[in-house]
Amino acid sequence: MSNSGNEILDMYLYETNTLLEQLDSIVLAAEHVDSFSEDDVNEIFRIMHTIKGASAMMEFTPLMTIAHRIEDLFFIIRDKGMNIVAEEHRPLLFDLMFQAIDYFRSEVAKIENSEPFSENIDTFIENINSFIAKIQQEPSSGAPAAASAPAADASPAASADAAIAGFGTDPAHPHLLHVLFDEGCGMENLRAFMLVTSVRDFCADEVFTFVPEDVETNPETAEFIVENGFLLRFANAADRDKAIPAVTASGSVKTYQIADEAVPAPKVEKTEQAAPAAAKKPAGQETAAPAVAPKAAPAAAATPAPHSKESLISVNLSKLDHLMAVVGEIVITESMVTSSPDLKGLKLDTFTKSARQLRKLTDELQDVAMSLRMVPVSGTFQKMNRIVRDMSKKLNKPARLTLVGEDTEVDKTIVDNISDPIMHIVRNSMDHGLEENTQDRIDAGKDPVGEITLAARHTGSEVIIEIRDDGQGANYDAVLEKARRVGLAQPDVEYSQREILNFLMMPGFSTNIEVTEFSGRGVGMDVVKKNVEDVGGTVVLSSEPGRGMTTTLKIPLTMAIMDGMEIAVGHSIFTISINNIRQIFRVSSANIIQDAGQKEMIKCMDSFYPLIRLRDLYQLKEGLDNVEEGIVLWVESGECSYCLFVDELIGEQQVVVKPLPEYVNSYNIKTYGISGCTILGDGNISIILDVANLYSAAQGL
Repeated sequence: MSNSGNEILDMYLYETNTLLEQLDSIVLAAEHVDSFSEDDVNEIFRIMHTIKGASAMMEFTPLMTIAHRIEDLFFIIRDKGMNIVAEEHRPLLFDLMFQAIDYFRSEVAKIENSEPFSENIDTFIENINSFIAKIQQEPSSGAPAAASAPAADASPAASADAAIAGFGTDPAHPHLLHVLFDEGCGMENLRAFMLVTSVRDFCADEVFTFVPEDVETNPETAEFIVENGFLLRFANAADRDKAIPAVTASGSVKTYQIADEAVPAPKVEKTEQAAPAAAKKPAGQETAAPAVAPKAAPAAAATPAPHSKESLISVNLSKLDHLMAVVGEIVITESMVTSSPDLKGLKLDTFTKSARQLRKLTDELQDVAMSLRMVPVSGTFQKMNRIVRDMSKKLNKPARLTLVGEDTEVDKTIVDNISDPIMHIVRNSMDHGLEENTQDRIDAGKDPVGEITLAARHTGSEVIIEIRDDGQGANYDAVLEKARRVGLAQPDVEYSQREILNFLMMPGFSTNIEVTEFSGRGVGMDVVKKNVEDVGGTVVLSSEPGRGMTTTLKIPLTMAIMDGMEIAVGHSIFTISINNIRQIFRVSSANIIQDAGQKEMIKCMDSFYPLIRLRDLYQLKEGLDNVEEGIVLWVESGECSYCLFVDELIGEQQVVVKPLPEYVNSYNIKTYGISGCTILGDGNISIILDVANLYSAAQGL
């Protein structure tokens, strides 16, 4: 039972978070045009109804209450049209919706962290009620509600039987459920239709009918429901009993009554009674078929929707992780079989042919398994709309967000890890990047409204994400002065612009003098750099004074499998990502010089780069000393570019990345340029090198 409960809770959290993201996008788009379209209103109404029902099922009363009141608000807008909200009140409506989204997200986060709810929702409820009262002050919306109240009072429980008698009889559905809605709740016809929708979750369309039948399309039925109530008819008592929870769960139902019509033998001869009942009308059984057909037609029209939903399923990420691990083991095992030393020297044509086919299938399986984990970055990008909107209002900086390439797909784990870094960068662009005053932008010949651009694109096995702003750019002198003041830069050393920008990613560095809600604490870009590097990516900053700043994130598509180059030093084998290799070449001793610190430099394409000997760095006993006998790899990662001297090049191979054991990580081995390991086809282990940290380790010697 506990596992079942956890699964239900997980599904609730997943669906609620998905609905809130969808709601956020709808409200943001509507705010730009200062109105909700008819589709927007219907969709928000559906979202709130879904959250209300799911929260009621989970007994999350505060969430259910808020969702119910917002649902009521959009009942009114849906019934009366968006014109009921005056232009001067629309900003309040948008703010109210954003407050609701923030409330739901904070409460969902508390559920995820097993924290108690914020029980005090009276103020928020009062704000919603106040807004509803404000838009209902006009006579067109207030008078009918006042007039309907006496009508509702005129139908007490004592006269309920008389009210039911006014609905007529239906021998095929003799088991009744008479529903009365809250007095003055308004839009009773739509509330009745939503009740029918809820009942359909428990009963098929064929086993029940309702009166009035046109509640969805005919607003005039609302007055009839106020005076007489709403009647549900069921073919049997069991189905009626199933529907009662749907009635009790509806927040606007005042009371309900169960009744049965006195029909001779209503159940025993159900099929035989069809002909006599129809015989009361001309055309006998021919008229009975059309009576059922109108009910069957809506059901048939609704069937495509379930079919489209069945094409998508939600899968726990841990299952995909396990699948990827198994596929990785299959790839390793296949490589071990085809590379077995026992096969050397043997001519096995059939085996070779089968091995090629196996390789093709494992590659295809690997691609499919990886594609299951790939998700578009649009979800992360869309969240930034809200950040730009909120900061624009709080900082009084008009700004817009432009999204490019939001359909670009990345591994789900990586998307989750880069969400916070992108958020930090966008906040920095709003707080630091864009000019403080609109007049400053106008004087500089810019659009008064600042622009932040989020762009993503594929380049081979990497994804490039750029966050650009058209603000004032970096003040290199101010950044360098602050770096020297806090001891990060030497007083008498000249620094390039790139080196100065790199100070912005140092821990504790901030150019803000005062601590604000958004910045000034020295926490931000260093966290961005760390999080991106944790997923094997790099961060590059560039800026042009007066034109803005660009932050570029280079991120691998996946962390599970990579294309690597196998290299050897003595008997030790290492792997370097193909993406980090710019060039491979041999070199003569004449091309090597020494810098002022007696460290080796090598000339590549008219520039000099540090030369790192892997044997000396890791103090290996075996390996070549003569640079002319080995081979040099020109590698690059972010702003870091250097040459690596090794004994030989084994070749390119797709490898499965394995994490290092915990006891190895406890020695902080990653700072020495070792990011993981992989198993080769012959069963040996190859160390995967991290190009950036390897350079830092070499510089520290």
